[in-house]
Amino acid sequence: MTSLHNADQDRVASVSLLRAGADPMEFARALGGSFERYGFAIVADHGIDAALIARADAAARAFFALPEEVKRRYHVPGTGGARGYTPFGVETAKDAVQSDLKEFWHVGRELPAGHRFAEYMQPNLWPTEVADFRETQLALFDAFDATGRKLLSAIARYLGLAPDWFDDTVADGNSVLRLLHYPPVSADAPGIRAGAHEDINTITLLLGAEEAGLELLDRDGRWLAVAPNEGELVVNVGDMLQRLTNNMLRSTTHRVRNPPPERRGFSRYSMPFFLHFRPDFLIETLPGCTGEGRPDLYPEPITAHDYLMQRLREIKLL
Repeated sequence: MTSLHNADQDRVASVSLLRAGADPMEFARALGGSFERYGFAIVADHGIDAALIARADAAARAFFALPEEVKRRYHVPGTGGARGYTPFGVETAKDAVQSDLKEFWHVGRELPAGHRFAEYMQPNLWPTEVADFRETQLALFDAFDATGRKLLSAIARYLGLAPDWFDDTVADGNSVLRLLHYPPVSADAPGIRAGAHEDINTITLLLGAEEAGLELLDRDGRWLAVAPNEGELVVNVGDMLQRLTNNMLRSTTHRVRNPPPERRGFSRYSMPFFLHFRPDFLIETLPGCTGEGRPDLYPEPITAHDYLMQRLREIKLL
């Protein structure tokens, strides 16, 4: 398995998370190098239980198969789609005219009563029509959260920080598990299921990208397919981490194209986990990411919550 992308090849590297235990620094270099080059990496042996993934996927499919009027009972307008259901054709990529061809469900962090971040995180909604939906999706949320911390530890090493540097920054972070459904498209549908965009958050962990369509915009202006093997995890840098690292780690534009004609009658399902900083974390350029020839591009710090609100307005979820 290749740990670093060869500059002569046009594909994102796949690296095994098992190597983080055997040689943490080598894994950090592989992951960080792919992030610097592409903003993306593919992670094998990520440790999220395959049986749990299958249960979560089945529960998501069962929900999306419900009648439209039933699904819309769980849509809460004016909340930015933070929890529950967002119907087809609502989310729109920044600066895009055409809305994305998708519907989705959001699961957030469960907070105890009186938690200091309760004002920033709404309570979850749960569909009563799908058995074990709550238990399964919360278990997947926790598994994503744990794997994300391992990846952040490697990113910290790559940046020359202590391996636990990110632990406090994401403690009780406003992370979101998104259950995504792209319905079948007609032969004359527009060519994009999800318009070109960058992710807002710290890092994104994505399962279910084996169905073709995910592409990143490379730095030479070409669209490259992101093609993980079955069960592998696609990971990409979000705008918050890009800002923190003064663009050292790239938040890369990406999109989901419509499938070829022979696959247009099939739905596409995926489960991205948007790992966020805690709401009050101040995103301020890391000192080690500035210097001669690398001026600070973000001299004004901003809290993670304020940045999130700013971006949600841009993509018309607020």
